[in-house]
Amino acid sequence: MNTYAKFEIFAVVAPGLELALRDEALELGFRKAKATPGGVRFRGNWADVWRANLELRGASKVLARIGSFRVTHLAQLDKLAREFDWATVLRADVPVRVEVTCKRSKIYHAGAAAERIERAIAEELGAPIDAEAQVTLKARIEEDSCTLSVDTSGELLHKRGHKVAVGKAPMRENMAALFLRQCGFNGIEPVLDPMCGSGTFVIEAAEIANGLQPGRARGFAFERLTTFESNAFDALKKPSQASDIKIKFYGSDRNAGAVEMSIANAGRADVSDVTQFRQCSISEIERPDGPPGLVIVNPPYGGRIGDKKALFALYGALGRTLTERFKGWRVGIVTNEVGLAKATGLRFKPTAPPVAHGGIKVTLYQTDPIE
Repeated sequence: MNTYAKFEIFAVVAPGLELALRDEALELGFRKAKATPGGVRFRGNWADVWRANLELRGASKVLARIGSFRVTHLAQLDKLAREFDWATVLRADVPVRVEVTCKRSKIYHAGAAAERIERAIAEELGAPIDAEAQVTLKARIEEDSCTLSVDTSGELLHKRGHKVAVGKAPMRENMAALFLRQCGFNGIEPVLDPMCGSGTFVIEAAEIANGLQPGRARGFAFERLTTFESNAFDALKKPSQASDIKIKFYGSDRNAGAVEMSIANAGRADVSDVTQFRQCSISEIERPDGPPGLVIVNPPYGGRIGDKKALFALYGALGRTLTERFKGWRVGIVTNEVGLAKATGLRFKPTAPPVAHGGIKVTLYQTDPIE
């Protein structure tokens, strides 16, 4: 494939956050980005693929559509897969993993279809097939049409490359970034998370304010494709600059280990100078000096039945503290149960669709500035 030729690029996102990712893609200059179930699609070239991986905060994967053809039986798939010019994208010296999904098609056996494609790649290109390979070819056979895509990301994009320590049931970075966006965060107001865990919301907010590229500290699968040009990719990277922003981003947690984790993670992300973390309970949190901003929190939820009473008390304490001390601040709370959100006593705006998070459907509850 020509490095400059355009093709479809698909950025994957958790269902329920497609519109937020579309808005981010448009803001970053990916023209005509359209939301579609499970992601956002737009046209671009390989440089756009590299930049999407480097700069999109909300995506979990970036797929490059490298070809498609009509197919109705396995023998035909075998023939067409052997005729496909794999060398334009895949390298003969780099192992490949093949994943196939079949939907409403005459070819319904995904395993058999994967075998045909694997054999074609191994015999025609000479690339080894490996179930643990970093490069993944995805074939979607739907209504007798086979679409071939390469996963250009490799590891999920929420793995920014600087977070070693994570707490229990952590909020993924890409999800946190889109929840911040849905709350109207634009990088020029303070953010506080009173149950910060490993610091995800606070660190994402600080990175956004500092203009740091989310993928700056990690590698990608596209670096192992024939289309990769290291000099052109390096030119897309923005050097980290000393921060000149005046606002701070705050996290607190009653768990000392969580605070230590957050401080360490902020250090690796190069945002220590604009973040502050302290150990305290919900009833002890204080409004920071300076202008009002956003309180965003992912409290515990979906616990065992025996924990229900304690959870309602926790949400009640959170709501009272925010109402009493955070006049003028907006609030965003991510939880899975409307009853828990209501226990805060806060007045919430109409909600966006729920989002799948670790097998649980969660919703972002937002307020206007507290009066």
